Amino acid sequence: MTDTAAMISLANVSKSFGKRDAAANFLAVDRLNLDVGEGQMLALLGKTGCGKSTIFNMIAGLTEPTAGAVTVDGCNPFQDFNALRGKIAIVFQNDRLLPWRTALQNVELGLEMLHVAREQRRDTAMRWLATLGLRGHEHDYPHALSGGMRQRVSIARAFATDANILLCDEPFSALDEMTGRALRAEFVRLVKENGKTAVFITHSINEALEIGDRIVVLRRPANIAFDLPLSKAASDTEKETIRGQIQSVLAA
Repeated sequence: MTDTAAMISLANVSKSFGKRDAAANFLAVDRLNLDVGEGQMLALLGKTGCGKSTIFNMIAGLTEPTAGAVTVDGCNPFQDFNALRGKIAIVFQNDRLLPWRTALQNVELGLEMLHVAREQRRDTAMRWLATLGLRGHEHDYPHALSGGMRQRVSIARAFATDANILLCDEPFSALDEMTGRALRAEFVRLVKENGKTAVFITHSINEALEIGDRIVVLRRPANIAFDLPLSKAASDTEKETIRGQIQSVLAA
């Protein structure tokens, strides 16, 4: 639970895959209770196959729980998908840029889908590209950009829609360590400066410690094994203690 109003809530949520009532169903999420407060940066950490992506998909409205209730900004994201248009933005593991569109046109895409006027969406896209350090690359196509630059375009696309909630599925895992670290720091700064709520999926303890102001560690089938707020003022010694606790949980 959080001390602030829950922007995202999963109440006694379970998710299984397979035929309804079949004995061989795969249980991915097991009676999960998780609230994400407004303005919080949640790092959702766990081993591969622990249910992180299933949780991500339920929050995004791409699938519905088998039992329990998922609520995002007061809506059921699966049943009220259209009500959340423009309120949720996703940053994927791969940049997912359209190769036939320039950087500018890729950033404009979400605004086009929201029927924002051409001049306004162009100004917004240009501003976010500049904010992400891509001034001068607005008219470059994805093939002419480095991996880090493409992911910056992806982040600009997410922020351009001014969505309140950002869902991030290991967006820096394909980048080299130095580029990934720089982008993580920039991403956190932009989230905080713009008052966004973010759920950041990762399998890296280091990334969770760099990103989160709260770390939740999942065990399989997905339920909470460890839940801890993390102050940005935490010392290196405190972070090492937390790292050890997380490692113990993941090793269990």
